[in-house]
Amino acid sequence: MGRRRGPYGGNRARRRRWRRGALAALVACAVAVPLAGAGRPRVPAPAPAVLAPPTAATLHATYAAHRAAAGAAARTAAAHGYRERAAVDRQLAHNKRQLLSFDGRGPGLVTEVFGELAHADRIAVLVPGSDTGLDTYGRFRAAALALHRRLTDDAPPGTRTAVVAWLGYETPATVSTAVATTDRAEEAAPELRAAVREVRAVVGPRPRVSLLCHSYGSVVCARAAAGLDVDDIALVGSPGTGARTVAGLRTRARVWAARGADDWIEHVPHLSAGLFGTTVGFGTDPLSPAFGARVFAAGDGGHSDYFAPGSTSLTNLTRIVLGRTQAVTRD
Repeated sequence: MGRRRGPYGGNRARRRRWRRGALAALVACAVAVPLAGAGRPRVPAPAPAVLAPPTAATLHATYAAHRAAAGAAARTAAAHGYRERAAVDRQLAHNKRQLLSFDGRGPGLVTEVFGELAHADRIAVLVPGSDTGLDTYGRFRAAALALHRRLTDDAPPGTRTAVVAWLGYETPATVSTAVATTDRAEEAAPELRAAVREVRAVVGPRPRVSLLCHSYGSVVCARAAAGLDVDDIALVGSPGTGARTVAGLRTRARVWAARGADDWIEHVPHLSAGLFGTTVGFGTDPLSPAFGARVFAAGDGGHSDYFAPGSTSLTNLTRIVLGRTQAVTRD
């Protein structure tokens, strides 16, 4: 599904076999060569602020406290020579930013809100994939902004929307063994559940909440899905979830899946094996009929294009968040 054929099919087939072999080799060595986190700077910063869970009444005080923490992190990073990180932290400390959480240590974590969360009727929580940290946060934030603009434009009169960009876990590097195992997802799942509970504490039980999960983030969402109070889970650019079927996610939410025609993730082998206390690989292709997700169209985009303005994938993700599920186009 979503594959292109051309006059050089034989060469492309050989390249695909080579990629599959290379990826399989990476998966096979995932336990034997522990490279997780290699090459990432361990940027110093003060410990994150410890606050009571936010409510609608305390939301702006929560934002202010985390902006202050970002400002302190900027000063610490600058003092230790991390100028680029200091610049990112200073931007997050701006008085217009709405931070539900912030931790400037190491690769860094942040949860940012776009829109008026306390009054929103439709909320999207974005979960990123590999190679996302404060140093690369700009691209994740751009995706959240693009979605929020589209939601604002397409929402029916009287419907209020918000987007929560949740960078709440240390993502694996794309070129690492950690990206081939479920370990980071297992660690992240409790944090994602807590984040969704915080959102629900602010907005209450009635608004629709959708979880939009990109790449390795779909593995995180799958691990967190059981009992999660969300209405829809959309997996885009997913290597698999670790579950054989949607039923294995143990969620009441509708589960959607999509992959762009030019997304290299198509070539990741869909295998899964337990080795030495960890799970290597992510099993069933989420787009396969055997998995049982609602497969929707994502257009011709690549692995980083799901939230590109004007894209088919962004159009359909917007419809899912707004609850216009009958308008979602299928492959």
